[in-house]
Amino acid sequence: MTRTRHVLVPFGTRPEVVKLAPVVRALTAAGHRVDVVDTGQHTDPDLSTRLQETLGLAPTWRFGLPADDPAARYGALHADAARAVARFRPDVVLALGDTHTVPAYALAARGAGVPFAHLEAGLRSLNPRSVEEVNRRVAAAVAALHLAPTRRAAAFLAAEGVPAERVFVVGNPVVDTLVARGVRPVPVAERRGVLVTAHRPTNVDDPVRLKRLVGIVRALADDVGPVTFPVHPRTAARLAATGLGGELDHPAITLSGPVGYDSLLAALASARLAVTDSGGIQEEAAFLGVPVVVLRGSTPRWEGVEAGTTTLAGLADDSAADAVLAAAVRHTGAEGQARAAALPCPYGDGTTGVRVAALLADEATDALLALDEPDFTDGRLPW
Repeated sequence: MTRTRHVLVPFGTRPEVVKLAPVVRALTAAGHRVDVVDTGQHTDPDLSTRLQETLGLAPTWRFGLPADDPAARYGALHADAARAVARFRPDVVLALGDTHTVPAYALAARGAGVPFAHLEAGLRSLNPRSVEEVNRRVAAAVAALHLAPTRRAAAFLAAEGVPAERVFVVGNPVVDTLVARGVRPVPVAERRGVLVTAHRPTNVDDPVRLKRLVGIVRALADDVGPVTFPVHPRTAARLAATGLGGELDHPAITLSGPVGYDSLLAALASARLAVTDSGGIQEEAAFLGVPVVVLRGSTPRWEGVEAGTTTLAGLADDSAADAVLAAAVRHTGAEGQARAAALPCPYGDGTTGVRVAALLADEATDALLALDEPDFTDGRLPW
């Protein structure tokens, strides 16, 4: 038998909009009642409202967060989550990924006695300094359903003791969006240059690492090919504050502010290489057959590293530029291009939203969503 449920879906950032739009569409098409909450983490229109309009994700409710006080923003996010769960009284809260929105709504759901489902579950960077890693682990501790994108992610959950019956490998919904928008790989012979994106605080807030990043962008332009660099608002502010922005004045470097999603995908598809600290671009590049250099020492997306199409090259020391350049040369050579173009995307087939909707409609899921209090008064022990 099947049933419909009332699902609350919060999102706060650009990647969540991209990935949740097809899931919300599939849930609605399957007859589920869906309320969508914009938690207010991103306020730049190019990262929020315009992208929502482009992808057809219409929030039921929008919250606003304090502008300049991180502690106040964090506190407001958690308070808003509790208000949203109380206001909409859903059957299940479904959140994606690892932003601050995720633990806020996971904890609010549990506090209200509402089951929580985590989409993109099981990603692990194994980095104890990563705030995102903490957010993922909070989600794992709370979730009744763990919706993993890959078998690698499911294996991490199994190693942490998550019961197998609660883990479902459903793919990553970013592939749903790419398929729905008709995105296709560009033939290798028609690709040119490098797409660079960088926004992680660990990379752009540290002036030393930011200077290394600027040097890498210049070196890529000199030695690999023309660079397209859509600059995230956070990165732009740091470049201006440090005076490093002027060093990117180079005939082979094209700078812009944030670009529309379709424009970003077009730039990625037509590049021979992506150099990024973004998780989403690693997934989109895999779908498009574009190799990647990740500007970090680890990644929660290990599939590309295992396949040899992704290279880790963090900005932690002065050897960063040499490591990035060596990887860039290797990946943009004929063999590197052919390898990346030939490998199937490890992140799914474009049916994640449908799978999630079917899982929630399955009557057998009732038992997994139940938050029943255990009773060991008969003397049984739980081990």
